[in-house]
Amino acid sequence: QVQLVESGGGLVQPGGSLRLSCAASGSTAGLDKMGWYREIGGNQRRLVASHTFTSGGHTNYHDSAKGRFTLSTDNAKNTIYLQMNSLKPEDTGVYYCNAQRFPLTTMTNYWGQGTQVTVSS
Repeated sequence: QVQLVESGGGLVQPGGSLRLSCAASGSTAGLDKMGWYREIGGNQRRLVASHTFTSGGHTNYHDSAKGRFTLSTDNAKNTIYLQMNSLKPEDTGVYYCNAQRFPLTTMTNYWGQGTQVTVSS
């Protein structure tokens, strides 16, 4: 089992910045991918950014996050970060940390409890 704990959410004005953190614990060896998703309603979550550790490593961003958000990793701490700059009201939502072990199944797909980000003046 893998436990994910997010932190860093909060209220920020448009144009401001926030840094989210996600610390993984438990059976973290061999995790293949970690990333951030935002709840978009109807119990659905949309990818914001993810990093695949295999195949030389690759970071992927949703178009809305490109140029504003940066995902970074600290492998020694089993932690990933999401630096969010130039925040917009439409970035508001609950952000969930996700970790995956391949092959992906419901048993190898892990979620954190979520952290609220509110962008408002």
